[in-house]
Amino acid sequence: MNTQAITPAFTHKPKILVARAIFPEALAKLEKSYEVRSNQSDRIFTPEELQNALSEVEGALVAGSERIDASALSRAKNLKIVANISVGYNNFDVPAITAAGVMASNTPDVLTDTTADFGFALLMATARRITESEHWVRNGKWDQWSIVNNPLGMDLHHSTVGIIGMGRIGQGIAKRALGFGMKVIYHNRSHLSVEDEKSCGATYVSKEELLRTADHVVLVLPYTAQNHHTIGAAEIAMMKPTATLINIARGGIVDDVALAQALQSGKIFAAGLDVFEGEPKVHPELLKCSNIVLAPHIASATEKTRRAMVDLAIENLDAALAGRKPPSLINAEVFGA
Repeated sequence: MNTQAITPAFTHKPKILVARAIFPEALAKLEKSYEVRSNQSDRIFTPEELQNALSEVEGALVAGSERIDASALSRAKNLKIVANISVGYNNFDVPAITAAGVMASNTPDVLTDTTADFGFALLMATARRITESEHWVRNGKWDQWSIVNNPLGMDLHHSTVGIIGMGRIGQGIAKRALGFGMKVIYHNRSHLSVEDEKSCGATYVSKEELLRTADHVVLVLPYTAQNHHTIGAAEIAMMKPTATLINIARGGIVDDVALAQALQSGKIFAAGLDVFEGEPKVHPELLKCSNIVLAPHIASATEKTRRAMVDLAIENLDAALAGRKPPSLINAEVFGA
């Protein structure tokens, strides 16, 4: 993909909003073509501030912190596009955006490998108790090498990984698992093609079978109302007591309270979370658990990938404001309507 945005030709400079801090070079590029209202302080807008900001612009670069719904758009008479700097868009009320005649876009593909790398790293850290072991060393608890009295983890090689949500990132994790000789099973809204299943070495199973048989469960499904608490107390009860649970999807996919109770009672071995309900706040019961690896929603956080995400969001914005179809348009029915 060509990440160099095409500079549109305008007789005037359209007004745009950059709702979160972005790289200075990207902001400078935008300022050549647009009248930019930027938020380089990176302070999250209140709903009223966002509504006011959108009322003044023709395009907006936003992130997951900006809820774009009917209320936010109620005064946005000139708005043509909201370009999300994220592959997920559960912050978008897509029907409301479409009803307002506004294009919506996201940033798929450019973060697939980086996020899959992180998901596998989180899986490894969780299974092998890396965080817990580091705290053990830092707190002076390591006084000798021991066969049984050092933190003992769970193997990845030749184990079974169960992936719930088999899109681009889920398939990326599956391919990485093959290098460890892992058996890959998955559950998804629909079966992959025969070719994709073969390339991932993956076998489709029911959600219940996956939970009962997987040594490691990895969540990579989008957040929707239907997917809220896909993993709750009942689902955790199906898992092996030696199993790990990894969530790199979205907060709300897992019932964090039920997970904390399961970790504290030993119903499952450990968990690794990059996302949380109500983030950036983390439920205090999770913070009490030693058998958990916590990360601050950083699965896509490499400089190269974040720059590519910003560049693609800008491409989407440029295209919409120049009358072209954005490359990763979500609500295609709005274009040309």
